[in-house]
Order: sequence, then structure tokens, then C-alpha cells
Amino acid sequence: MLTKRLLVNGASEITLISSPYLIQGTPKTSDRHVNFSQSWVTFTKPRFLQKSKTLRQGLTHFDEILQEADGIILSRGNLGIDLPPEKVFLFQKAALYKCNMAGKPAVVTRVVDSMTDNLRPTRAEATDVANAVLDGSDAILLGAETLRGLYPVETISIVGKICAEAEKVFHQDLYFKKTVKYVGEPMTHLESIASSAVRAAIKVKASVIIVFTSSGRAARLIAKYRPTMPVLSVVIPRLKTNQLRWSFTGAFEARQSLIVRGLFPMLADPRHPAESTSGTNESVLKVALDHGKASGVIKSHDRVVVCQKVGDASVVKIIELED
Repeated sequence: MLTKRLLVNGASEITLISSPYLIQGTPKTSDRHVNFSQSWVTFTKPRFLQKSKTLRQGLTHFDEILQEADGIILSRGNLGIDLPPEKVFLFQKAALYKCNMAGKPAVVTRVVDSMTDNLRPTRAEATDVANAVLDGSDAILLGAETLRGLYPVETISIVGKICAEAEKVFHQDLYFKKTVKYVGEPMTHLESIASSAVRAAIKVKASVIIVFTSSGRAARLIAKYRPTMPVLSVVIPRLKTNQLRWSFTGAFEARQSLIVRGLFPMLADPRHPAESTSGTNESVLKVALDHGKASGVIKSHDRVVVCQKVGDASVVKIIELED
């Protein structure tokens, strides 16, 4: 299993925040926070329930909330309190499906509560973790199991192993066709490039998809189609200034990509723009390939699909590695 890591020197700013106040009449997240972090929605009873029907309003207007949010956290503990037990799984599956089709990350909570005090999860919990992966969740959020549990390391290890096994039986071909059908025609330019890159990677049995991006949007769109191979997002930093000092963007965008399923970010040399051509572009690709080889994802004679922008044109190309 490929572990997600991103090393950024001196990184201390907030990357993701929870923003549950999206029902009319409740406080809004400040623009200052929105400017430096993605807004996330969490269904938590104390924050959503200003009155008895507030949570119901949130569920009823889920589509509107999803459209405004950058991702969804399904706090199933609170959903289990406010919804009948037999309805929780229906909402979870429907919410995950909508998040997948919208290309928004979805996080599921409360999966192995028993591991707070026990070394092994129950059979029901192990199955629940696998089903969350098969239903389309991007991440599993652990709480008390690692906050005050007796076996935090073992919990992470076991949940990771279950997720890895579930990913092996994920029906990618069916999911891809379903997503393409949902998007419909005509596709946007970027959506067309993303789906074409995934289709090409599957047809040639590529070991990895490498995508050059500045904002991370193209990489997230490719990951939306759940390719069977990892998506290596090469984030190209951009130079900016506030008239007092110069700084580079990129580290923040790369960190945000860590929440997306199957997406593995890396930072490129800021001297190479995302639209660069010829030698500079090839040098960035070489760094990405070396990174993939060091991670064990790319081997000799493997095929790699590269998605990049050359001038005003978006290009998808297939390369075969030599010894």
C-alpha cells in the first residue's frame, strides 16, 4: 500500500477546517478562514440543531450544501442519534454517491469504536470499514480510537489493511462507466481530458498517471474517476507578491490533495511553470518519474500516462520506460 506523505519545511498553517454553519440563521465561517483553507461540512448535532428540524433541513438540502462545500464529513455518531437506525446506511450510501459524482472528497467517521479498548475490531466493524471503501469514501476518520485508545498504532494499521483489501475488489470499470454517464455530454474541456487520461491508463495498463497542475483541480478530476493506478499530482508552485515580499504557492494546494482518494502530491521546482515546454518540462517529468521509482510505484518497462498543459493545449501522452 502506498503511504501518503508530503514534506514541507516549516508548514504550520491550517489546511482544512470544519465549517458546519451552513444552515440559514447560523454563523458563517469568516472570509479570512475561507481564503486559506477549504470549507468542510460535518453533520454534528450540537452545531446543526438550533431547533428540532434543523438537521432535517440539512439532510433535505444536502445537494445545496455539497455544491458550496469542498468536501463532506459524515459524522455517523450524530446521524445515528438523529436518524432511525435503519435509515443511516441509506443516507451514507446516497451521500457518498453524490460526493463521488461531484468529485468532492467524502470522509466517514466512527468505524472501529471497539478498538478504543480492544486490540482487534469486531467482525461488524471490519466489514463496515470495507463497505465504506466500496461505497466510495475517500478517507476514514478515527477519533477516540487514536485520541485516548489503548492501541492507536494498531488501530491505524488494521484499518489501513482493511482499506487496502477492499480497494483490490473495487469494481473500477463499473464505477468509471457510471461516472461518465452521470457527467453526460458535452463534457467540459477539463473533464474530457481527465476521463481520457484515466481511460488511456486503463487500456495500456499504466502503472501511474502523472499530472502537472498548479491549483490541483486537474489532478482531483482525474482521481474522481477512481483509476486503478495511483495518480501522482506534480504541483508546480507559482511566484506571487503582496508588494512587501515574494512567496511561492503550491505547498498548500499539495497538502489539500492528500485528502483525495488515490491522489499522491509532490512539489516541483518553482522555476518550472505548469505550462512550460521542451527541456524544463522534461526535467520536471524526470523528477516525477524518479520519485515514482523511489516509492516503488514505477518499475522498468512500465507504461506511464502523463497529463500536462503545453501552451494553451492540454496533452495526454503515454510513455514506456526503459531500463
